[in-house]
Amino acid sequence: MKDRGLITMSLREVDRFKVIQATAEGLLAQTLAAERLGITTRQVRRLVQRWLADGPMGLLSRQRGQPGHRQLPRVVEARVRELIRDAYADFGPTPACEKLRERHGIDLAKETVRRIMIDAGFWVPRKLRPPKVHQPRRRRACLGELVQIDGSEHAWFEDRAPACTLLVFVDDATSRLMQLLFVPTESAFGYFAATRAYLERHGKPVAFYSDKAGIFRVNKPNATGGDGHTQFGRALYELNIESLCANSSQAKGRVERMNGTLQDRLVKELRLRGISSMAAANAFAPVFQADFNVRFARIPRSDFNAHRPLRADEDLDRIFTWREWRKVSHSLTLQYDKTLYLLADQPEHRSLIHRYIEVAEYPDGRIELWADGASLPYTTYDRLSEIDQGAVVENKRLGHVLAIAQQMQAKRDDRRSGSTPSRTLSGQPLRPRRSAPDTKRQRALDRQDLRHAIDELAPPHPGPATSGQASTTARQKRPKPKPTKGKHTLH
Repeated sequence: MKDRGLITMSLREVDRFKVIQATAEGLLAQTLAAERLGITTRQVRRLVQRWLADGPMGLLSRQRGQPGHRQLPRVVEARVRELIRDAYADFGPTPACEKLRERHGIDLAKETVRRIMIDAGFWVPRKLRPPKVHQPRRRRACLGELVQIDGSEHAWFEDRAPACTLLVFVDDATSRLMQLLFVPTESAFGYFAATRAYLERHGKPVAFYSDKAGIFRVNKPNATGGDGHTQFGRALYELNIESLCANSSQAKGRVERMNGTLQDRLVKELRLRGISSMAAANAFAPVFQADFNVRFARIPRSDFNAHRPLRADEDLDRIFTWREWRKVSHSLTLQYDKTLYLLADQPEHRSLIHRYIEVAEYPDGRIELWADGASLPYTTYDRLSEIDQGAVVENKRLGHVLAIAQQMQAKRDDRRSGSTPSRTLSGQPLRPRRSAPDTKRQRALDRQDLRHAIDELAPPHPGPATSGQASTTARQKRPKPKPTKGKHTLH
């Protein structure tokens, strides 16, 4: 065997070396060696021959130290590096990869472009970047000058009830708990209810400070509908309350830390008092707030209270509604949440044709149509109505037809519009994001689905009868011979 000095091996190669060495010395059978290494006995014999000829070096891969077969050519890599330096030095790896493909016809993997940019110094991996420094911000001076709001989803009742969300309002100047409300999920109606309770108790603050969730901010830069405000933002605008969104969770760290404190203290208080429902927890929340504020609230730098009273013309019932604009058709109808609203055919209503009016949905589910500030009378036609099972049973003649209609409704995707509010606060289940399996949109149901529903409800065909029954049936249903008509002869 040749001595080639120091050899570097991986753990896997060391294990292979020991097995092949034992096989070459006759201490291990080739079949057992092949089973341990997961290869064939023929390959084991080849490795033994290489070990006898070259020693441990013979067990190493011949490709070690050689350029890879799929290696990017140096000319192409130099070209990519030059293009990135000239035009895409401030791009990230993903957009740079897209522009190289679109504008220069160079189709490379994203990770390949990332490696080239890291080697050239155009991109610093996140693990090597210095951590961001979030310096503490000074508290506001007055009570009500800035109120931080957030929702904390947690198992507040532990295993006694399902998890829910706690809406938390914390004053920035004093760290006082201003409002607590347990709701099923974070939704616009949930924040409407919590904000209304806050305003009725404390008045209007100068500003609310929240994160960038879709409830507080329009996160789609190219949104075609709306005026740039969410429903919650629109309500605050009408109340002359400023809405601020934090760029990071550290920026609103006061309410974030409060969430952690409540998940420790409030959970234990609910357990000791045997509270296991949101209604009972909301009734206990003011007691907990008062005790917590006495213990931990701080004194503000200024004694001035920045809260403002509600004006007489600020109707909270009207402000805290979900509003959307809809166009009145030529037939005095409009559609909202897959429900058709029919206006009465009156002269004053005909002037609304081809005009946009507001559809207002209240937290309790009531719908009002507003035109020039006045509520309009209407009737509804639900496009997703369902057949009552009692109607199928009571109508003897139409029972089969109604059963087919009910079968077709089972194939229909009954989800309401995705742009309408979440109604979990009123007890409705969370709206699914995806349709149920084997369901279609109402307009996608075709004649083939109708034929399939008819076949599913068709009665089973009778089986073949026995020979004796067949002969009896044949005798019973044998038609009578018709008399032959003879030829009439005229005399």
